[in-house]
Amino acid sequence: MDCVRQLSLVKGNHRYVFRYQAGNEADIIATFAEMAADSGHDFDWFDAAVLSYQMGRRLEMDLEQVTG
Repeated sequence: MDCVRQLSLVKGNHRYVFRYQAGNEADIIATFAEMAADSGHDFDWFDAAVLSYQMGRRLEMDLEQVTG
């Protein structure tokens, strides 16, 4: 079963929406890091941390459903 996940962040006039397949979390975290390291983006390391935290919480809730 393919499960598409979504994370979003609103920052000023920018809206960042990331869609990814479950199981590809490492790839999306790498994307956050690339964007944060690029001074051409308004997306910074704090934004990357916030979205990574959201992802972790989602994974935690999924795990609780499976083991619960």
